[in-house]
Amino acid sequence: MPEMPTAPTFQLNGSSLPWTPEISLATVLAKQGFLPERVATAINGAFVQREARESTWVQPGDQVMTFEAIVGG
Repeated sequence: MPEMPTAPTFQLNGSSLPWTPEISLATVLAKQGFLPERVATAINGAFVQREARESTWVQPGDQVMTFEAIVGG
């Protein structure tokens, strides 16, 4: 029996999510409920500046990570 093709995915903080064409990093953050001003982001280990998130496209297999600043004294 032939294998069924699997839908493309990407990883967000270690969780697998379905990939869709032309999905920006900003869209991923919004759909997952992240406040863009509260997180830093990286794709495949490369930092993505906040200003670049709208024009940064997530690709199948990408590893997206978010980081929240920890402040205190």
